[in-house]
Amino acid sequence: MNDHAHDLASVQAATERLLTAVAALDDTAVTQSSRLPGWTRGHVLAHLARNADALVNVMEGRPMYVSAEAREADIERDAPRPVTDQLADLRESAARFDAVCAAESDWTRTVELRNGVTDRAGRVPFRRWAEVALHHVDLGIGHELEDLPAEFVRREIGFLAERFTGHRDVPATRLGTTDGRSWTTGGAGDVPVVVEGSPADLVGWLAGRRDGSGLTVKNGALPALPPL
Repeated sequence: MNDHAHDLASVQAATERLLTAVAALDDTAVTQSSRLPGWTRGHVLAHLARNADALVNVMEGRPMYVSAEAREADIERDAPRPVTDQLADLRESAARFDAVCAAESDWTRTVELRNGVTDRAGRVPFRRWAEVALHHVDLGIGHELEDLPAEFVRREIGFLAERFTGHRDVPATRLGTTDGRSWTTGGAGDVPVVVEGSPADLVGWLAGRRDGSGLTVKNGALPALPPL
C-alpha cells in the first residue's frame, strides 16, 4: 500500500523544484514550444495548475473536470500568461491540493478520476507526483528523466506496467531494468517480449516520452503502446 504522507511530501518537494526552475524563465521562454506536440511551456504549466484543482475536485467528490472540452479550454485560456502569473497559479493550486489532502480522513475510500477510472484516495498523491515530475521534464528546460528520484522512476514503471496489464493491444511483455528489477505487463502470450534498459529509458518509453530506441528487445518487436 502506498504511503500517502510520504507521497504528499514528495509532491511538495517536486513542486518546489518545478517552481524554482520556472522562476528562472522569462515571458518569452514560457511561450516557446515544450516537448509535448502542440503545447508551449505555458500549456504545460497551465495544465499542471488545473490538474491540481481537478484532483481537489476528485478528493471532494466532484467530477475531475466538467468536460473534456472545458479542460482543454481552460488550458488554452491560461497558457499565454506571463511567467509571474503562471508561478502564482502553480503555487496557489498546489496549496489547495495540499489543503484538501490535509483534511482527508479516509485514504482507503474509492475516488473517481477521468473517463470512469477509479482508484483509492491513497494513490492520488502519487498520481499528482507523476504529473509534476514528468511535466517538469516535458518543459525542456534542463530537467531530464535521469534527474528524477530513483524511487519515483521505479514506482512509475510499476504503475504503468499495471496500467497496461491485460490490455488486448499490448502483447505479453517482461520489463527489466539495468539495476535488476523486473515487471510483467500486457496481455496473453506463451513467450513474452522482453524489454530491458536503464530505468530512465524504460519509464520514458512507457510514459510516451522516449521512442524506445535505447532499449534492448528480445523475442519480438518493441510493443506499440496505446496513449496514456
